[in-house]
Amino acid sequence: MRDHALLCLLPGLLCDATVWEPQRLELSNRAAIHIADLRGLSAFADMAAKVLDETSGPLAVAGHSMGGRVALEMWRRAPERIERLALLSTGFQGPRPDETATRMALVDLAYEKGMAAVAERWLPPMVHPDRVHDRTLMDPLIAMVCRSTPEIFEGQQRAGLERPDATAYLSRIACPTLVLCGRQDSWSPASQHEQMARLIRGARLSLVEECGHMATVERPDEVTAALAQWLTAEVPG
Repeated sequence: MRDHALLCLLPGLLCDATVWEPQRLELSNRAAIHIADLRGLSAFADMAAKVLDETSGPLAVAGHSMGGRVALEMWRRAPERIERLALLSTGFQGPRPDETATRMALVDLAYEKGMAAVAERWLPPMVHPDRVHDRTLMDPLIAMVCRSTPEIFEGQQRAGLERPDATAYLSRIACPTLVLCGRQDSWSPASQHEQMARLIRGARLSLVEECGHMATVERPDEVTAALAQWLTAEVPG
């Protein structure tokens, strides 16, 4: 039986629908699924507004990485529509002082040498160290990054640099919430997710073993199982 709420899947930085393909295949018998396209926008508020505008009714929203930030913004804007919330490999605090130089150096690389050069530098730290040379994992991720453009990348990076700190409203989230990340995620570490889970009332924390930042494709079975359980969690009356 399908869940009443539309399952809305939000990709992360430089990601597209392919990062959610394992979950789409396995969960489509449980819920109608919408995979958002967040490319071409340079503010999380605009991304959240776009997804809210292109969908209707109650939503079960799962966001990966940058998509998790957009999911939080969607909840802030329309909490009455967000029936469930899943935050994967993401964060909730504002930008760090050192972030601008790091992010914009990658943007400069994109314009100077192209997206393949970005993939070569950016992707290896995003996965578990043991998977860096796993072509079945890495080749599709490289191809995905290369489908983007420097302009799209710059917009998403600027959105990240202007992100709001969500700390103040995490405690007000009352819907069934899953907080998930890879144990070896060096970009959005487990400690950050543990803190986020403590701040959200009743949140369930799931740490995926032997997994980096790209959890949905690194460990698709574990992530899908966690999402399936989340979709059946009782919604408070």
